[in-house]
Amino acid sequence: MENFIKNIPKAELHLHIEGTFEPELMFRIAERNHIQIPYQTIEEIRDAYKFSNLQDFLNIYYEATNVLVLEQDFYDLTWAYLKKLQEQHVVHTELFFDPQSHTSRGISFGTVINGIHHALLDAEQELGISSKLIMSFLRHLSETSAMNTLNESLLYKDWILGVGLDSSEKGHPPSKFRNVFLKAKQEGFKGVAHAGEEGPPSYVREAIYHLGVSRIDHGNRSLEDADLINELVDRQMPLTLCPLSNLKLGVIKDLKDYPLKKMMDYGLLVTVNSDDPAYFGGYLNENLLAVSKALNLSKYDIYRLARNSFTSSFLEDNLKEKYIQEVEEFYHSAIY
Repeated sequence: MENFIKNIPKAELHLHIEGTFEPELMFRIAERNHIQIPYQTIEEIRDAYKFSNLQDFLNIYYEATNVLVLEQDFYDLTWAYLKKLQEQHVVHTELFFDPQSHTSRGISFGTVINGIHHALLDAEQELGISSKLIMSFLRHLSETSAMNTLNESLLYKDWILGVGLDSSEKGHPPSKFRNVFLKAKQEGFKGVAHAGEEGPPSYVREAIYHLGVSRIDHGNRSLEDADLINELVDRQMPLTLCPLSNLKLGVIKDLKDYPLKKMMDYGLLVTVNSDDPAYFGGYLNENLLAVSKALNLSKYDIYRLARNSFTSSFLEDNLKEKYIQEVEEFYHSAIY
């Protein structure tokens, strides 16, 4: 199963580039930029990666971003993630970045996106990995701040596929960002949103009806609402699940309780992703392997999830078909 998971072609659709900041790279960049960090060793950083909820994680997550200052820093961060994808046979990624985490520190929008964008271009040429970039708004900030960020992003419109919504979910319903998502849609951006991880099923509904999203990030708590389940199945609305993230943040107590298989049985269009892998103990393959062991998934289940990852992507139809065909060929050659 481990080899099967490693080698099957797949896409990752729920990944925060700032959440791939491994301690070793953090130390290197902090030293390069002459920035003091509150840790003496890599082990100290890893010890700090113990969270009881989403907010505990966010506190250290935002602290770590402080060492990212130069375009080269954002390039190096993105490149390190892309090299990991090459090892794991992830052939397409749609990654989030949080410009407000950086512009609020005086780092220009251009510095952030130039570093990320050029790493993505190099990965396509050198590693054969295709990619799309999604700009996330921080929901604990105001809609005005999100609108200012959207306006700033328009200079780089050709580099950004869509907009998303992340950060602290509780107390920040999707409807808070209705106007900025409406404007983003008018500008041609696709929309996605984190909903139903810690927030209630009503947040999933709000993301669909108030924000007009094409994909729900997480969405676990949708299972608490039978009518919502039916609607998500009818719409074939993709849900980008993140097992190790949910375990580490206490959304679930044990991976054996993870609702992935139940969701698949309902006919929901679900994918597995790594969210913030440097903090949560695993990239895409580790997530797939952990959940496959906990839920006793079959190779057919993994095949379905790999196929779903391309079906749920924002790739052009011809590329979706190409990748899905590769998944089909791999699966049939592996089982016969």
